[in-house]
Amino acid sequence: MIDSPIVPTVDFEHEGIQHGYLRLPWSRDDSAWGNLMIPITVVSNGPGPTALVTGGSHGDEYEGPVALADFARKVTLDDITGRIILVPFMNYPAFRAGTRLSPIDTFNLNRTFPGRADGSVTEKIADYIQRVLLPMADLVLDFHSGGKTLDFLPFAACHVLENKAQEARCREARDAFCAPYSMTMLEIDAVGMLDTAAESLGKAFVTTEIGGGGTSTARTLAIARRGLANVLKHAGILAGPLEHQPSIFLDMPGPECFSFSQSEGFIEPAVDLGAQVRKGDLLLSVHPIERLGGRPQEYRAGLDGILAARHFPGLVGLGDCLAVVATTEPDKPAEG
Repeated sequence: MIDSPIVPTVDFEHEGIQHGYLRLPWSRDDSAWGNLMIPITVVSNGPGPTALVTGGSHGDEYEGPVALADFARKVTLDDITGRIILVPFMNYPAFRAGTRLSPIDTFNLNRTFPGRADGSVTEKIADYIQRVLLPMADLVLDFHSGGKTLDFLPFAACHVLENKAQEARCREARDAFCAPYSMTMLEIDAVGMLDTAAESLGKAFVTTEIGGGGTSTARTLAIARRGLANVLKHAGILAGPLEHQPSIFLDMPGPECFSFSQSEGFIEPAVDLGAQVRKGDLLLSVHPIERLGGRPQEYRAGLDGILAARHFPGLVGLGDCLAVVATTEPDKPAEG
């Protein structure tokens, strides 16, 4: 197996607070022997569990990067037992560009795992996370938001897993986040995701979708900061009691949750994010833009529930995700 070309400037076994880089050789026109320098912070204080906390897998999602950068700046060693590995901008080129995909190779980092040590820049990042960072972790918290093309109710999420004991650990960490909504999430394509990589290694994994529209707000940042601290406290890594907040439990039971555009056009919403809907209710219409007088195409709820996500810009393309309806119900603990 080829060794990763990435070299950390931090020592993962060293006690204390270290701010450094993951140095990835990157030869290009303006720097023949240059490097891509991905910021990383490692906080370690004695024996205990390790949390890997990540953000910026997509470069147009900001709650995670802001919360993690803030935590890295303010954390004190006396508050920590064990180890925290913070990577706020995993896809650093995409974060610098404010784009979902890397501008270097146009890869989506969160569809690239397990990566390749001899692949593109994004594949090398995924390979290092897969082979070096994930094995160190007991718990993985990966922040996401809607980016420029989606808007979400603010939720923390876990997945249904075959290993019910592992699923229970994920669910407990998700619930500790205390987001306004707690989702049991259905991925439309889980291949290549950090989620799948971490779960396949038996890790407790929590992800989020907090807001969207390619920006952040004071409210969504407060949710991210509180959730980060709560999950670390739940793991026994950060000192102090959890800051409990009420959470509404949501589920995505099947493909009927999703509405995908079958045409190009502009959106006329019928309900807003967070609205309660019944099966068959009108969610939105997509109007044609080629000429006036055309009949809009209607999209209706496939089940009873709450509008949990929506397409953000007013214009949509063929195949775009338009809306997600999730069911609302009491949380169901993992069996077994």
